[in-house]
Amino acid sequence: MNVGFASYLFAFIAYTALTGLLVTSWRGRTLGRLLILASGFSSVWALFSALSSIAIITWPAFLQLMEFTRDGFWCLFLLKSVQTNSSESLSHRFKLTPARMYYIFLLVAGIVTIVSPLVATLTENRSWFSRDITLGIWVLFNIIALLLLEQLFRNSNHDQRWAIKHLCIGIGCIFAFDFFMFADALLFKQLNPALWNARGIINGLMVPLIAISVARNPKWSLDIYVSRNVVFQSVTLIGAGIYLLVMASAGYYIQFYGGTWGSTLQVAFISGTGALLLIILFSGTIRAKIRVLLSKHFFNYKYDYREEWLRFTQTLADSDDIVPIRAIRALSALVNSTGGALWVRNDNHCYAFNSCLNMPEPTVTLTHEDDPLSCFLEKTRWLIDLDEFQRNPDLYEGFKSPSWLADIDKAWLVVPLLFKAEVLGFIIILRSPSQKTINWEDRDLLKMAGQQIASHLAQHVSEKALTQARQFEAFNRLSAYIVHDLKNILAQQSLIVSNAEKHKHKPEFVNDVIDTVKNSVDRMTRLMEQMKSGMRGHKVRQINLFSLLTETQAAHASRKPIPNLLDTSESVFVYADKEQLNTVFGHIIQNAQDATPNEGHVTIRLSSESGNAVIKIEDSGCGMDQAFIQHRLFQPFDSTKGLTGMGIGVFESREYIRTLGGDIRVKSIPGEGSTFIITLPIAPGTE
Repeated sequence: MNVGFASYLFAFIAYTALTGLLVTSWRGRTLGRLLILASGFSSVWALFSALSSIAIITWPAFLQLMEFTRDGFWCLFLLKSVQTNSSESLSHRFKLTPARMYYIFLLVAGIVTIVSPLVATLTENRSWFSRDITLGIWVLFNIIALLLLEQLFRNSNHDQRWAIKHLCIGIGCIFAFDFFMFADALLFKQLNPALWNARGIINGLMVPLIAISVARNPKWSLDIYVSRNVVFQSVTLIGAGIYLLVMASAGYYIQFYGGTWGSTLQVAFISGTGALLLIILFSGTIRAKIRVLLSKHFFNYKYDYREEWLRFTQTLADSDDIVPIRAIRALSALVNSTGGALWVRNDNHCYAFNSCLNMPEPTVTLTHEDDPLSCFLEKTRWLIDLDEFQRNPDLYEGFKSPSWLADIDKAWLVVPLLFKAEVLGFIIILRSPSQKTINWEDRDLLKMAGQQIASHLAQHVSEKALTQARQFEAFNRLSAYIVHDLKNILAQQSLIVSNAEKHKHKPEFVNDVIDTVKNSVDRMTRLMEQMKSGMRGHKVRQINLFSLLTETQAAHASRKPIPNLLDTSESVFVYADKEQLNTVFGHIIQNAQDATPNEGHVTIRLSSESGNAVIKIEDSGCGMDQAFIQHRLFQPFDSTKGLTGMGIGVFESREYIRTLGGDIRVKSIPGEGSTFIITLPIAPGTE
């Protein structure tokens, strides 16, 4: 077979395979399109070069056109890559942009490449046109390509260099060889046949390097996937071949210099090294490490992490299910599983079953002392592949699968949920119907997702605890208010008992006692209803403030000083709960009576200002200083009445008034009295 034909046929097969991979994995980006064109025309160039080697194609202009097109697209691809990677625009360095200069060169080179063979046939100096000018153009093409490669590598950061270094080596070797070949031809006035024939093999050998860079570089939007098993077997075979070659050389050296023992030592050495090779090839640990090494350093990532993380986050934030179910669904979906179960650590530091998805509910609570799974996770924080554990238990030293875990049908993976360097819980993922094994990338993704789920669950647990604390706080506050109301009822009953001996023979006293007891029973009944419902007060309705104040004044008229409600012709209405609003007014009036001597006065005024009802309760009592008003008056559980007071009446009154959209202000001068100013929004349509 013709050597040149075989050489360029090899290049044609290699570039055709690369072009097919590029076309099937192209995502529409410009750099990817240029790379496809460069690879495609390289394939066509190799085919026509192979045909010219066996004299099927003999027209020089056509061959030069293929050479020109192939070099032109490779240089154009490198130029666009340089412009994409460079942080400083190259147009700032040149008056003419590099792209425009290159296009001018392409125009001149194209004219010369196509026209020179035609001119050469019409002139006597045929060799000058067909050889020297054309060879000079190819040398310039190679120089341009090498300069662009240097710019591309120099203007790339560390991560980008990792992605493009094989491309720079591959294309650099191609154009460096071409530069040497054409420079040699220009110097000696003829092409070296050996170099020309070897050119196809050199081009074909560089294709795998270009493919590796394409797989690593996301800017080109090309996703070349080569089977990991194929690469693993190839690397293993190549490694074994190199090993055998080195050992054979060493055996030959032993035989040559071993004297009478040479042949014996050679056989023993080769047998020993062969046994060592078999041990290495059948070692699961070494094979696993080689697989991880190949996956990490020779392949693009298995996952599109942006898409995976968006899907994971969306599933975790879905409001259709409770948080634990969403956590199981989001984690299991990463490995195409359909369900699993979640265990969460409780306050006793035991792992209790929480939720499950698409599987029967297990009934087991784990402790550190008697469960090997909990102990192993706390100690190592490893992800457990139960299939791998069955095949090679030595990888999980110290772990023994508990019986309850074996009872879970289709249990596959145990993923720890790490939160602040502690195991918050774990999820058992069921076996995937489509994915049979996991690799290092799956493990990293699952562990990272497990940490995110742990943070989500910790927030969920904190929210539940906060909700519970708020419920207890609301219950305690309600209890305090109810106890305060009971204290007032008790005071009424005590007043009846203290006056019974003196006034029990008076019909008026008996009637007053009956009314007081009846009122107490009604209030006690309402308090019991509030305790059952957990809510204070009844429905809000429209209330006539003057009528309500009249009732409140009459209820406190039995004590001195008797409250005086100034007559008003205004009818002011507000929206409120009548009983609670009555309690607010009554409490402030009662405090005013307590602070005022019998000969003093307590006055109630009602007016309206700017859409608000204003109720002023004035007394001529002892008064308060500003420090007491600012720091103690509205503080709960702070009372000046000793053991008989609870210190929540004024606080409760202001809180309720504020829920209605109003407020309570206080003006007071020590020794002169106090004025409580209560503002409430007037009911719409009643002004």
